[in-house]
Amino acid sequence: MDPFWQLLPSLIATKFPSATDEELKRIAGMVEYSLGVGTLDEDVIADPWRPHSDLHAYMPGLGETSPFLDPNELELCKQLSENYDAIAQEYDALLKDRNGSDRFQSVTSMNYDSGWKTMVLFYNGHRIKDFPYNLCPVTTRIMESVPLAGRIAGFNRQQPQSGIPLHSDGNNMWLTCQMGIKVPPSIREENGEETPSAHIRVGPETRHWEEGQCLLYDTTYEHETYNRHPTDERVVLHVDFFNTLKMTKLEIDVMQYIYDMREQFMKAEGVAKVGAQVL
Repeated sequence: MDPFWQLLPSLIATKFPSATDEELKRIAGMVEYSLGVGTLDEDVIADPWRPHSDLHAYMPGLGETSPFLDPNELELCKQLSENYDAIAQEYDALLKDRNGSDRFQSVTSMNYDSGWKTMVLFYNGHRIKDFPYNLCPVTTRIMESVPLAGRIAGFNRQQPQSGIPLHSDGNNMWLTCQMGIKVPPSIREENGEETPSAHIRVGPETRHWEEGQCLLYDTTYEHETYNRHPTDERVVLHVDFFNTLKMTKLEIDVMQYIYDMREQFMKAEGVAKVGAQVL
């Protein structure tokens, strides 16, 4: 057994001495699943749009979900939309900075092959050393208002006529918010109708980005993207965060602690890097 999981119960008990077994019940279920002894909820197994064999980090008991969720439920989405102009200006400032173009990276080989690159602002919920946060104070403030999760959070570029292939992300404790920063214009079809050029499909539902508007979705559903425009790239602000709609504050605090501890173990083993999967 990985020594990290052997030490984890005592680490949690020391860090959160007042937490009760009932309060930590779903955390315990997550640990059991990570150890290969836990089970998935029936609604996950029965859903053909959620590839349950891809789930590597799973908290039981979070209840019903859907491919897309209502962004109006979250203050994060409201704040992003209300501050769109400032965030778009900050993105331009980051691009114009002398190292701006060098900050975009392909986080995985899939992203590289699919024309998707990211200017990473946060890695595993932490700030990036030497990143010029002074150029994007509004973006930073809003992003840090939620419990950031996932491997990366930042500005994502999708090249023209490219897309992310079908996949799922395998962690039901996260939600993803994307706000359109630069969205290519619609394409005129042969029949004269205009259709949006950039889309994302999550499960059976397809949506399109709009500048200043947020899409909120659950990446345990299979999903894919495409930018049909022949010349214009699509840019979104991408934020992965712990599911504040379903998880308690204590559960989120404990999970952030687990991820921090896991990252330290990985660094000690020499495997932690941007894009590395922590859990």
